[in-house]
Amino acid sequence: MARNAEKAMTTLARWRAAQVQEAGGQRERRPYLASECNDLQQAEKWRLQIVREIAKKVAQIQNAGLGEFRIRDLNDEINKLMREKRHWEVQIKALGGPDHARVGPKMLDQDGKEVPGNRGYKYFGAAKDLPGVRELFEQEPPPPPRRTRADLMRDVDADYYGYRDDDDGLLLPLEQEAEKEAIARAVQEWKTNKEQNKEQDLPEEENIYPEDPDDKRIDDDEEPSKTTSHVAVPSQKDIEEALLRRKKQELLERYGCLDVKLEDS
Repeated sequence: MARNAEKAMTTLARWRAAQVQEAGGQRERRPYLASECNDLQQAEKWRLQIVREIAKKVAQIQNAGLGEFRIRDLNDEINKLMREKRHWEVQIKALGGPDHARVGPKMLDQDGKEVPGNRGYKYFGAAKDLPGVRELFEQEPPPPPRRTRADLMRDVDADYYGYRDDDDGLLLPLEQEAEKEAIARAVQEWKTNKEQNKEQDLPEEENIYPEDPDDKRIDDDEEPSKTTSHVAVPSQKDIEEALLRRKKQELLERYGCLDVKLEDS
């Protein structure tokens, strides 16, 4: 691609420069201040020129291979042209023209989203991916909603307190197996320690539960001796007769026959 100096030496560029000179003057330049232009058509012309320059530079800044410094310079130039375009739009409105700021389209990126910016400064194309720029527009995740006491208590049930942990039948067999292993391990350690004590001629452990020779409790292997009762046990018939006599005595006492006594039958 030819450089700007080579472009200026082309035949078309020389022919255009000759036409400008024949027209009686140099090429017209855009006024530095928009307020200096009092012609509505001229103001529209300069605004359209600025829009074309912005479009050209926006197309250039899409190339991420330009380098960080060139991308930053292009982004600054675009923002400068945006401010200048805004001044011309204000001047056009003051001269009785349309309000481009209200009816004009918004600046959109290649994804169709509005160009992000901070305090009026916009970032275009590859400038959005520059170091330190991406962090400006990363939105922090919203804080989690605060749960009320009712929300917390809604999940509290018997499972929360562990009441139904053994219902599946998986924990009890594991606990029993672990208990057996622990007991076997403890017994094995005790036997090992006992054998070591014998080899080292150490005194045996004292039995803290000695046998009492005067203990009269019944052993499990012996059958209990039969006991003989010396008190006469009344039969069912004797109990019925005693109850009947007592009932008759209560009836006689209730109706005033206190002197009457039942004969022993």
